Amino acid sequence: MTVSPAPSDDASDTTTFADLALRRELLDALTGLGYEEPTPIQREAIPPLLEGRDLLGQAATGTGKTAAFALPILQRMEPGRSAIGPLALVLVPTRELAVQVSEALHRYGRSLGARVLPIYGGQPIGRQLNALKRGVDVVVGTPGRVLDHISRNTLRLDELRIVVLDEADEMLDMGFAEDIESILAETPDGGRQTVLFSATMPPRIDRIARAHLSDPVRIEIARETSAGDTPLVRQSAYVVARAHKPAALGRVLDVESPTAAIVFCRTRDEVDQLTETLNGRGYRAEALHGGMTQEQRDRVMARLRNGTADLLVATDVAARGLDVEQLTHVVNYDVPSSPESYVHRIGRVGRAGREGAAITLAEPREHRYLKTIERVTKQRIAIEKIPTVADLHARKLEMTRAALNESLLEDGDDLARFRVVVETLADEFDVMEVALAAVKLAHEASGGGSDDEEEIPDVQPRPFKERGGPSGRGGARGPGGAGGGGGASGYRGRHPRGGGPSGPTTRLFVGAGRSAGIRPQDLVGAITGESQLTGREIGAIEISDRFSLVEIPAARADEVVIALRGSTIKGRKANVRRERFERGTAPQEG
Repeated sequence: MTVSPAPSDDASDTTTFADLALRRELLDALTGLGYEEPTPIQREAIPPLLEGRDLLGQAATGTGKTAAFALPILQRMEPGRSAIGPLALVLVPTRELAVQVSEALHRYGRSLGARVLPIYGGQPIGRQLNALKRGVDVVVGTPGRVLDHISRNTLRLDELRIVVLDEADEMLDMGFAEDIESILAETPDGGRQTVLFSATMPPRIDRIARAHLSDPVRIEIARETSAGDTPLVRQSAYVVARAHKPAALGRVLDVESPTAAIVFCRTRDEVDQLTETLNGRGYRAEALHGGMTQEQRDRVMARLRNGTADLLVATDVAARGLDVEQLTHVVNYDVPSSPESYVHRIGRVGRAGREGAAITLAEPREHRYLKTIERVTKQRIAIEKIPTVADLHARKLEMTRAALNESLLEDGDDLARFRVVVETLADEFDVMEVALAAVKLAHEASGGGSDDEEEIPDVQPRPFKERGGPSGRGGARGPGGAGGGGGASGYRGRHPRGGGPSGPTTRLFVGAGRSAGIRPQDLVGAITGESQLTGREIGAIEISDRFSLVEIPAARADEVVIALRGSTIKGRKANVRRERFERGTAPQEG
């Protein structure tokens, strides 16, 4: 395995896209989009990819890796290509990322006439079938839906030359390991170029690389840091009792005053409740979770990008792959389930030399999870005191002062019409008293005059003991993670991610079980990949010889059944319906 050298500052100063031997159409497209020079990952990855080498790249979101593999794919397109089957297949973990990668390929390859098709669950399959019949050059899809098309014989891979696994660690976390293996088994062996990008490199990623990549070039791109090697992302945490978390979040946001922020929650219900709370405090907050249609998600993202919303409250799965340029803050309303998840979240800020802040609200019992994250990431998370009412008042007064200062500097000519008011009042009151009254009115008009804030109790974190990873499960990862977590005969229990639905539940009957090789991560991967349910909303899973039972929120059952209709689990269709028997009696298939 070849290890690519770290890019030098000299290379950064001199390398241009033209130096990478890209075709003229791509150079013109990049110039039109305002791209001046390649990022480190593009500079290091594009040359070997143009040579046809396999590549294993470690790079986080925001480093420019999409262009690093998209441009070489487009470079290999023959002019006027008319083949039905795709030249390239890009596998991604979520529908949002599928759309983003597809849009990037469209932008770069517009003058080449590149036919790019995103395929994912939740989108009408008829539209995808029609596009595949007409012919495509690049397919960008989630593993579940791609495998579904392969099993239907609607996705032909005989022309395939390039396979890209983007955010591979995320796909494994979501339970797509078996799907990925099945897809790769259907691709041509001879002459296939395989590219794998991952933010982290756990052993299971290395196993995939050894099995499917041939003498790959290995590239590792770290996030840029400031001159003193100080991380651009300021990381801090507040220890607060759960009952006071909404108030604490509002207090922190008031003091931080983010330009745009994402607040991560564990469940859809928590997202909805917190969004309502924040809007009640005067923020312009939008919710983003798996219970929303793609059209609703697109509207939410448009509001955030055009500035009509300044807070996005989201679940992990719904926010994967999102790239918001003006983002200044990431807030973990709960401690993330794993260090890798934490790294992914905070990686959305501090890009392109801009500073950002990552803030975590931890309950006292969760303090040890922060220590685990610190140990894995080798970065310190400062434990801060929740801002007091006095801190909040001081911050609001500072904002009023800054607003008045800006008005004095920029609106000097417009202030003259108010002179008569000041002069009239000055005949009766001291000028200082007049100014103080004006500042008070301005302060209260901006929402800074409220005195109904209560102090939030200061709590101490519980003593820390080294006991594995978050959730006290010895560092167990999500579905498909190390150890598999559930292929045992007669498996009965909760899937590896833990959590589970809150409120009324029901169970789904899945007409496939242990005899078909079904494991808990296969069921979790199918449900989260095809429906808009998140892994944390899935509860107990029971696997028998010929069927499986999966506990989910009762209100979401019909949605999941419809989403899974016609899809496949481990490459075979399975009957999925609500459970038709009472607990404690034997189910009947059919």
